[in-house]
Amino acid sequence: MKKAKEMGIRIIGELELAYQVAASSNRQAASGKTPKFLAITGTNGKSTTTTLLNEMLNRGGFRTILGGNIGNALTEEILKIAASQVSGVRFQVSEDFQITLNSQLSTLNYIVAEVSSFQLESIEMFRPAGASILNITPDHMDRYHSMEKYKDAKAQIFANQKEGDFLVLNADDSETMRLYDSRFKIQDSRLPNVYFFSRKKAVEGVYFKDGVIYSNFINSQLSTLNSQLIKADEINIKGVHNLENAMAASAMALLAGCPADAVISALKDFEGLEHRLELVREFEGVDYINDSKGTNVDAVVKSLESFSMPVILIAGGRDKDGDFSLLSSLVKSRVKKLVLIGEAREKIKEFLGGLTETIFADNL
Repeated sequence: MKKAKEMGIRIIGELELAYQVAASSNRQAASGKTPKFLAITGTNGKSTTTTLLNEMLNRGGFRTILGGNIGNALTEEILKIAASQVSGVRFQVSEDFQITLNSQLSTLNYIVAEVSSFQLESIEMFRPAGASILNITPDHMDRYHSMEKYKDAKAQIFANQKEGDFLVLNADDSETMRLYDSRFKIQDSRLPNVYFFSRKKAVEGVYFKDGVIYSNFINSQLSTLNSQLIKADEINIKGVHNLENAMAASAMALLAGCPADAVISALKDFEGLEHRLELVREFEGVDYINDSKGTNVDAVVKSLESFSMPVILIAGGRDKDGDFSLLSSLVKSRVKKLVLIGEAREKIKEFLGGLTETIFADNL
């Protein structure tokens, strides 16, 4: 890749390729119908929110493809829908295959994509009809070296959006709002419509107040003014971070035309994903929780905020140059014992070891 760049060879990222394949195929389709992309990025919560959004849309009667950074490449998912219709062909480019691909894509309503900062670095034309930035906290600093460069990568998600598209932002996240203030200071009809979600205040979008989630869309075709959507304790996935994920997915789904009853149904039933505050088992009064997807400081903060009982925290792994001091108050108040493993254990001990009982372990 480095050599190709040095030689001036054009490099197309997988996300961009998927977008161009979908756009190109549908330009050739008889119906001319193009499935719209809905894209979600953020430091934490992407997979849960993207999967929940897809579930809402499916319950609302929409036909979708789910893929991206979530683990299955979008290009593969797009090609699969044609390959399944052409006997004996596996991703073989042929006239029949192209016709089938065009036909199958024209039946889709949405392509739902989890996108990372790495993927967004290489976009050219990628233009999601709806996008969301869940949060921006320090991560991958070994790659970006500054928050500004990291934010710039995340901002690529709306770089090509235009009038008629929508963007959903976390009104409680300081870095996300700084990005909003810097990019949307001037009212411009050519920019996407921006909505928010918040745990702390009423916003245009979706917000939480007194145990209830409300839908509040003023300047959109929804026109739901402070309408009760669901009580927070009815949402199946628990935790402060999952409340935010649920609100983001709800805002995206409603703006995409999903009926409110389908949104509510999914919120009540969705069980979450593996490795994200996943209850492994309860044994002799102790809950064993797998949160191994919590690979940065902010993710651990959100996880610890979800517990009221004392926690024995196993932490460590690779050091991505995170600021572990941000965990100090939570470790002091909620962590009974700290078990440190991996490359980052010495650094974590330096910041947190004096706040609670701390030991090293060679492995799990």
